[in-house]
Amino acid sequence: MRIDVLSLFPDMVDGFCSHSLLGRARETGLVDLRCHDPRDYTHDVHRTVDDAPFGGGAGMLMRPEPIIECIEAVAPPRPLFLLSPGGRRFDQATAAELAALDGFSLLCGRYEGIDHRVREHVVDGELSIGDVVLAGGEVAACLIIEAVTRLIPGVMGNDEGPVTESFGVSGLLEEPQYTRPATYRGWDVPEILRSGDHARVARWRKAQALHRTMAMRPDLIEARGGIDDAEQRLLEEFPPVPYP
Repeated sequence: MRIDVLSLFPDMVDGFCSHSLLGRARETGLVDLRCHDPRDYTHDVHRTVDDAPFGGGAGMLMRPEPIIECIEAVAPPRPLFLLSPGGRRFDQATAAELAALDGFSLLCGRYEGIDHRVREHVVDGELSIGDVVLAGGEVAACLIIEAVTRLIPGVMGNDEGPVTESFGVSGLLEEPQYTRPATYRGWDVPEILRSGDHARVARWRKAQALHRTMAMRPDLIEARGGIDDAEQRLLEEFPPVPYP
């Protein structure tokens, strides 16, 4: 997959995406990440990319010329998304949609925003990571890139992970998980997980995923159509582990 990022701070994105799973995916060629700086497409000695808004107002706006000329020069893969608080809410379903593509691109805003002509004539859509305003789109770009690339076959080295974790095919949050030591400061790992009864462990995990989702994200339960009879029996068989 090829992913292009247009940013006034390309090193922020490139640096983050050079570590851990994503860094290895780039090294092995599973992910081709390219970062571009619109400042490289300015035509004055100061490399100016911003200016005051017409009609007045606080702050500065990114000018259209460097962005558009950058896009024309590098021909980033489409779709090209502007990262904006007003965009489509990015979630795991969106990540899965993007992971199925051959590539896509992200445009990071800065200052008070960008000239609207870029939105109107150049980008293919907008994405938002939530109802929050950041100083720029770089952090959002890193979040989207990591969420998408870990769904690409071969990146995680464990094809089951993206299926069973939170927001996977079940539509539930992931169940609580434990590792060694079995007892720490008097806190014990649930006995069932040490029992070796894999069928019962699977039922316990499903019940705990249901309990956790009901407690923390009831909207996900509603979105999947509620709890069926078999799931209700699991809830009654296995009480929830404590949550904060």
